[in-house]
Amino acid sequence: MFFFGLLAALSFVVVPGYAQKNTAGDGTVSQRLEVMRQKVETMRRSLGSAASVLKDETSGEKGKKDDKNNANTPLGRLKSLEKEASGLQSEINSLRGKVDRAEKYENSEVDQLEQRVSELNTRADNAFLETATARSNPISDVGKPRDIKKKKKFLGIFGGGGNDEYDELIGSVTPGRDRELFVVATREVRKANYDVGRLLFQTIITTYPDSPYLPMAKLAVADSFFLEGSTSALIQASGSYQDWLTFFPTHPLADRVLLKIAESQMRQIGLPDRDATRAKVAEQRLKALLQQYPNSVLKKDTVERLRQVQDNLGLHNLYVANYYYKLSVDQQKGGLKGAQSRYREILDKYPNFGFMDEALYKLAVTYLVEEETDEAARYFQRIVSDFPNSDYVEKSKEQLQLIGATIPQPNPERMKVLPPEDKSFLQNFKNELFGIYPMTIDKDGVLMTSDFDKTKFELIDQVIENQGDINSSQIPKALTTIISQRQTETPKEQKPQQK
Repeated sequence: MFFFGLLAALSFVVVPGYAQKNTAGDGTVSQRLEVMRQKVETMRRSLGSAASVLKDETSGEKGKKDDKNNANTPLGRLKSLEKEASGLQSEINSLRGKVDRAEKYENSEVDQLEQRVSELNTRADNAFLETATARSNPISDVGKPRDIKKKKKFLGIFGGGGNDEYDELIGSVTPGRDRELFVVATREVRKANYDVGRLLFQTIITTYPDSPYLPMAKLAVADSFFLEGSTSALIQASGSYQDWLTFFPTHPLADRVLLKIAESQMRQIGLPDRDATRAKVAEQRLKALLQQYPNSVLKKDTVERLRQVQDNLGLHNLYVANYYYKLSVDQQKGGLKGAQSRYREILDKYPNFGFMDEALYKLAVTYLVEEETDEAARYFQRIVSDFPNSDYVEKSKEQLQLIGATIPQPNPERMKVLPPEDKSFLQNFKNELFGIYPMTIDKDGVLMTSDFDKTKFELIDQVIENQGDINSSQIPKALTTIISQRQTETPKEQKPQQK
């Protein structure tokens, strides 16, 4: 337990904050600005909550009333950073307005804002640690009712009628508070109050660096982004999972985290005729999982996801190749080499591609155009032998007869290989309308499910029961977050009363 706590503390020092800094170009400009907005908003709320505790403590002391204006005091430092976060948030919103209105802006403005957000995040994290002593209360009040004062808004997240219960929970530092924060944060995420849950988990990370809950708090933050599921949230989920994996590569949950990194990308993959960046990243992560964790219980699930991602990439290449094919073969305007290179890339990179027969046939035709009949015959023969149920078999046989090449017998082991099923008109329309490429994705997190109910005992419940971590023997031997189902109590039959 101490080992993980030490590593977690190290990760806090090296990579401040709960999400890995997104590199320039990670998402569209609008997505990058939304990620920045969320980060700065979380910082502002955390700083405000921490400052409110110190403000309450100094409110009755005449000599300390001006602490908030003195940057050398803990209160002044937190208030100064809060003000800076508010100003930075205004700049982000201003630039976002320009983007939304299609007004002119420089890409360097976005890059500079990302850099400033990262720097402010580092300074805020350091401030939380260095003011923890000033905010500490040596007498634990965990389990005791807290005074709840009504106020107009709770952390700026909800409307009127909220209270400052969590302000005090976040701002003050007391023994045992890390566990309480973890439990309450879990409850909020399960209620889909993702911002609140992240804020509470983040408090463990920034205020309790020696807490045994810190590694799982960082992982729970990543889960909360993944469960939220918006594009900006998925970008942060991927970064947060990667951040966690960097420092805990040998943890029993590491293979599941790597799968979630891949699935964070898979959930952003569009149709094959769109940008293929997300699909390429997902492919890299899935391959890494198979290489780094060859004995993982997730191997079968990973192989299936890799096949689906590579089908998407293969179709992307096929569409490009077909464009050059039409240009060169049908219209005779050139581009033959472009078609050949794309078809060969499919053959080399995606051996299980669902439309391999089409790629083989059209590649063979390009060699016929170049009068390289031996090369063309090789691909026609492969269609006849390896894809006996393909629509291109008869055409390939005709070409082989014209060339005078041998027509091979179908491979018996390939007789059951069928062409991909045609999707219904309605399914195609839906996919085109929403830009969806159907894939197998588990939308649960590593520790928490997306549809929690009280009958489920999940990995995060085991973490709480274990006081901060989980043993490899307690992790399910399958791709599931649920350890067991609690038995719901059935009402006992009442015996009729005797009169």
